[in-house]
Amino acid sequence: MTFPPELLRIDVHGLVKRYHRHPVLNQLSLTINRGDFCLLVGDNGVGKTTLLRTLAGLVRPSQGAVTLYGADGPSNPLVRREIGYVGHQPMVYQDLSAYENLLHSARLYPLENREARISQALQALGLVAHQHQPVRTLSRGLLQRLSLARATLHQPSILLFDEPYTSLDQEAAGFLDRFLQNWHRPDRIILLAAHRPQRLLTLASHVAWLKDGRIDVHIPVSALAESPELNSYLGEVT
Repeated sequence: MTFPPELLRIDVHGLVKRYHRHPVLNQLSLTINRGDFCLLVGDNGVGKTTLLRTLAGLVRPSQGAVTLYGADGPSNPLVRREIGYVGHQPMVYQDLSAYENLLHSARLYPLENREARISQALQALGLVAHQHQPVRTLSRGLLQRLSLARATLHQPSILLFDEPYTSLDQEAAGFLDRFLQNWHRPDRIILLAAHRPQRLLTLASHVAWLKDGRIDVHIPVSALAESPELNSYLGEVT
């Protein structure tokens, strides 16, 4: 089953997530529309990772609802196929090669034309020369590229990133800039958590500010001047 592209949307209503009775997310609501590239900003520990992991189906909410494509949330296997997630951990096997990791991912979905898809991903992410190296020998930048290849191998329409620029050198960060620019299309959604989002304001379409467990402001990048408080915050976290 393939969802109609025109139905692509993320809807979060009254989301609550508690850890040891402490609410990290507290009645959070957010809508992200088809074609949006949304930066999720907020202080460290405010719940950005929890929100992304909830949307990816890795964390179960304490309360509230998440719907994707107007259907049940990421607990629905058909919906989950539309999600790609790049978190703090690369989610690959260290003793396997880049190629073997992608082959494993292709079998999990399962994908048709696996070899062609893997070859395309390796070429697109600049990993052809490193495809047979054990993952444990890859640099941080190459490991991030492999994470991108794994997360996008099945061509998801919703791509979730959690602080993907952490520990990247200038060359690797520039590569990620170009990847995001090329991936952003009208039939996809990108939601990217960034503690220092300034470099992405020229690429993103929207900014959502997570504060006190809720989305305090959610506006187009072009309207930042209308939110002095958010504008000031973005300047402080440069």
